[in-house]
Amino acid sequence: MNYDDWAPLYDEILDYFQFDGSADAAAAELLAGLLPRDDLPVLDRLIRDREVTVCGNAPTLARELGRIRGVVLAADGAADVLYTRGILPGAVFTDLDGATEAFPVMNREGTVMVVHAHGDNTDLLRRWVPRFEGPLVGTTQGPPLPHVHDFGGFSDGDRAAFAAHHLGAASVEFAGFDLDDVSVDPVKRGKLLFARRLLALLGHEL
Repeated sequence: MNYDDWAPLYDEILDYFQFDGSADAAAAELLAGLLPRDDLPVLDRLIRDREVTVCGNAPTLARELGRIRGVVLAADGAADVLYTRGILPGAVFTDLDGATEAFPVMNREGTVMVVHAHGDNTDLLRRWVPRFEGPLVGTTQGPPLPHVHDFGGFSDGDRAAFAAHHLGAASVEFAGFDLDDVSVDPVKRGKLLFARRLLALLGHEL
């Protein structure tokens, strides 16, 4: 999705959650300054014309591993679930709130870290980005910068799906997604509602 198409949805998200767009922009600028390189070509080669499975971090993921096909795109904490079961994600889409010491290890082993900047994760960006020695891509949910991209999507899982479509995946499937989880707090519930709506725009009815 191009930013011109994404922008009205982003404005709606800002309004719904009462987020500060200027804080998102400042975080994107910070990430741009922290990034040692832009490995978008590596991510493109990983995804283009390939079968992709986007893995969310719902409790169901552990029992849905048999559904995984092709390139694995992990949403934040799902990466740990996969890695501890012997699955190295091709890429991890993360705003770093679920980052663990396994993330730099996976990155050194070749996993592309797709690090997302938003208004309230600047401390996490400063902590983790310098530790990633392998392939690295930056994203934002606001206006993109030359080396900080916006493929569309809001939460880690749906951003992975949007990136897969934007970069020309042959197919996109899902594991570890529970958009009906009633145990989450109101903010998370709102994010799940938006995830369902956004994924439907890509043709995925979850």
